[in-house]
Amino acid sequence: MAGFRGTAGGATARFAAAQAAIIRDLVGQVMELIGADELQGGGTGLDDVLPGEPGGLPAGADDLAAMVAFAEDAELPDDPVLARLFPDAYRGDPEASGEFRRYTEQGLRSGKAAAARTVLATLPPGGGRIRLSEAEAQAWLRALNDVRLALGVRLGVTDDFDEQVADMGPEDPRSAYVGVYQWLAFLQETLVQALS
Repeated sequence: MAGFRGTAGGATARFAAAQAAIIRDLVGQVMELIGADELQGGGTGLDDVLPGEPGGLPAGADDLAAMVAFAEDAELPDDPVLARLFPDAYRGDPEASGEFRRYTEQGLRSGKAAAARTVLATLPPGGGRIRLSEAEAQAWLRALNDVRLALGVRLGVTDDFDEQVADMGPEDPRSAYVGVYQWLAFLQETLVQALS
């Protein structure tokens, strides 16, 4: 199983059709989970609509919040995967975490969605060789990390997870996903090395 190799200004890799399908499916699932379709148009900016203008935000809306497309819900998500992808910034201080989340979560979601879109745009559904610029490779690193975080939550990855995997039999429904999780870790590692 080959990983990424460095090129002048980026990285390259070859994926079989089944490998490409796995990556595309998992990245697509993360996009769906973070609500990437809702972010397609991007956040509200000054060039789009201004508070108080016809069709714009209501008069009196927080101008800064409007520019950065703040999140209405400033609570830690109930879904454990979303909570891992968007953790509290200040553990033990829900009020500070909520305020931080209010102004940053939409930007984080947009960034994660953009990284996922880069993976989907650069990885053909049927597999094959891909050549990534450094910026595309960085997006791949972020998207692969998001997929691994999501899988890690679903698999219950903890500090002693390697010991659990050693005791896991092939009949365990998690065993196939553990292989994918470890493969994604390998891809991340080779991509980091390719960019070094």
